[in-house]
Amino acid sequence: MARTPDLRIRDIAELVGVTERTALQIVDDLEAGGYITRIREGRRNRYLVDGDHRLRHPLEEHHQIGALLRALEHREPPAGG
Repeated sequence: MARTPDLRIRDIAELVGVTERTALQIVDDLEAGGYITRIREGRRNRYLVDGDHRLRHPLEEHHQIGALLRALEHREPPAGG
């Protein structure tokens, strides 16, 4: 969602390997928790991730979502390497 904010629930479900219903429940939970904002654009939704939001687990609550996303971000290998 952070990389492709206009994914459909169907696409999210396929990427994660869950049913559409489960993906919708997860997205609803993320929105209710303030981790994402859902913006309606015509017939589609756009999802914005709040990178400043803190992780939920007490041992990790000092970390922000944005830092986790940057750590997990796919990086292309250097040319010739």
